Amino acid sequence: MSTDDKRIREFAYQIWESEGQPEGQEARHWEMARKLAEAEALAPKKPPKAAGSKAAGKTASAKTAGDKGVDSKTPAAAKAKPAAKAKPGVTPKVVPPGEKAAEKKPRAPRKPSAI
Repeated sequence: MSTDDKRIREFAYQIWESEGQPEGQEARHWEMARKLAEAEALAPKKPPKAAGSKAAGKTASAKTAGDKGVDSKTPAAAKAKPAAKAKPGVTPKVVPPGEKAAEKKPRAPRKPSAI
């Protein structure tokens, strides 16, 4: 089995899981996975970011007038809002190309609790 076939198999499995593990959809899942793998192979590769990037390594001497209000003792990376973490055990849904992701319905506002 080639690397491409392994990647297609991984995509097909993710699609199958995201759809609730239906029976009889193997051919459709495999075709969707094949298209995803092709798109992934054609996508340009992004070079990894260097650990000592300019944004994280700013010092007080390198600041400009537009950087007022930033504490020079704390690196900029430490002040950045951390990225949202995925919940353990939750698999992200795979949306095939050309299909829209299902929109979430807005929640009803909470009622204020009695104090």
